[in-house]
Amino acid sequence: MNKYELTVVLDGKAGAAKKKKVVEAFEKTLQIFKGAIKESKEWGVKELAYKIGKSETGLYLFFEIELDPAGAKALDDKLRTDVDVIRYLLIKKDK
Repeated sequence: MNKYELTVVLDGKAGAAKKKKVVEAFEKTLQIFKGAIKESKEWGVKELAYKIGKSETGLYLFFEIELDPAGAKALDDKLRTDVDVIRYLLIKKDK
């Protein structure tokens, strides 16, 4: 299992229901690939440096996760196709 950091940006106007939907889909993908969330934080709504689509603000969510490389690839594919996620960054942590 490798350790990863995942930062997800949703539209700043996203409500609690949309945030819950995205997090549940993320957790479901982790369960399928036997991953685990070690820490999660909500960084809140911040102004974006530039507009992304129609969004001027973003809701930032941060996760520290453990996952195998195949699961990381699947998670990357899932986040890339999710219409509610306007940006994300998945990086592998050094040991």
